[in-house]
Amino acid sequence: MKPLIEYIRTIPDVPKPGILFRDIMPLIQDGDAYRQAVDSLTEGIKPWGAIDKIAAPEARGFIFAGALAYQLGIGVVPLRKPGKLPFDTISIDYDLEYGSNTIEMHKDAVLPGERVVILDDLLATGGTVAACRKLLESIGANVVGAAFLIELVDLKGRDKLVDLPVFAPIVFEGE
Repeated sequence: MKPLIEYIRTIPDVPKPGILFRDIMPLIQDGDAYRQAVDSLTEGIKPWGAIDKIAAPEARGFIFAGALAYQLGIGVVPLRKPGKLPFDTISIDYDLEYGSNTIEMHKDAVLPGERVVILDDLLATGGTVAACRKLLESIGANVVGAAFLIELVDLKGRDKLVDLPVFAPIVFEGE
């Protein structure tokens, strides 16, 4: 099997000029590559100890969160755009590398003290994951790490997560 990085397609100037979009669709469309990615993410977070929940921002984080939660026998906390969740929610506004956004979750999605891993497809500038962490911690979650399929090292997203373990099996740097 070829390395996971070879399944990532790079599309220039999406969503705006100068951005290199890292497209995960070729990876998730290949059953063996998808399984390898899920297995790698699962093994990568095991050193962080017992985990109660996987929290994932929509939409691409969901692709991996369900599979990891299933393998670990734990629950998933969907972090969604406003108006998508039917119960009482809390929300946070945050900035992205090319705009701003709001993310919300059900107020009862995590119990105080539960150990949570944030999972998304890609770590760029760290704005989304930092907002997810702040939202989760506001209701008492113990965020124990953040995992990503891909890390874009040059965008320094880890700088917003200096005291949090980070795992990514695919790393792009120098581009």
